Amino acid sequence: MAEHTQRTFETFEDLVAEGAAVPTEGWDFSWFEGRATEARPSWGYARAAGGRLARATAALDIQTGGGEVLDFALDAAAQESSAQIIPSRSVVATEGWPPNVRKASDLLSARGVVVVASPEDAPLPFADEAFDLVLSRHPVRAHWSEIARVLRPGGTYFAQHVGPASVFELVEYFLGPQPEAVRGGRHPDRERAGAEAAGLEVVDLRAERLRMEFHDIAAVVHFLRKVVWMVPGFTVEEYEPRLRALHRRIEAEGPFVAHSTRHLFDARKPERRP
Repeated sequence: MAEHTQRTFETFEDLVAEGAAVPTEGWDFSWFEGRATEARPSWGYARAAGGRLARATAALDIQTGGGEVLDFALDAAAQESSAQIIPSRSVVATEGWPPNVRKASDLLSARGVVVVASPEDAPLPFADEAFDLVLSRHPVRAHWSEIARVLRPGGTYFAQHVGPASVFELVEYFLGPQPEAVRGGRHPDRERAGAEAAGLEVVDLRAERLRMEFHDIAAVVHFLRKVVWMVPGFTVEEYEPRLRALHRRIEAEGPFVAHSTRHLFDARKPERRP
């Protein structure tokens, strides 16, 4: 999300209608400029992924969304190598939501990247040891056994995950206090254990908590429509009283503050023993 800029006054109804009308396909968050901000992790995932891509011979991006992050990473890879070294069919991506499959295919096809429609919970539709690099930014869930299966010995899983209780100030505003089992989901220690159980070696694991600000109710509406697992089944109609109260609160007190959590995973499949 981008830096906040001053906006002219709009009514609650105008703002809600605007937030409800914006398309939700892909992971382009440029619409939030002037409406919401989110601090970025210090490690710069997309550019770092580009460095990994520049050295890879066969790479897979899991749950690519609209392909925007992979597209940026491919640009970073080309800049690092001073040439477009990524050959056709050396990079593939998966995505489960049909509108995002189309969006990612349109964006990435010119680069020779094939986007494969594959449900999030399905086995990866690739042969064993097909890739020396597997990427993912914000997967719904990391399927460690499948990641380990498609990696070649010595290959790397490099990803940015959503951490525990991410943006839960907003979640609990609408849903009320959540049980500890829900708040603690996606904990990096649990994910480390899952990766290691699948036979991967965790080379690096870093976590950060990052400030977010929602400057108007349109941003809240669009965010909850776009990131659908935050408040499952969210509709403006069902949550209209809470939305209206939050709108008044933002007008009186300023931005609604929440915190996202992110962790960086760098895991390696061990070389095959002689």
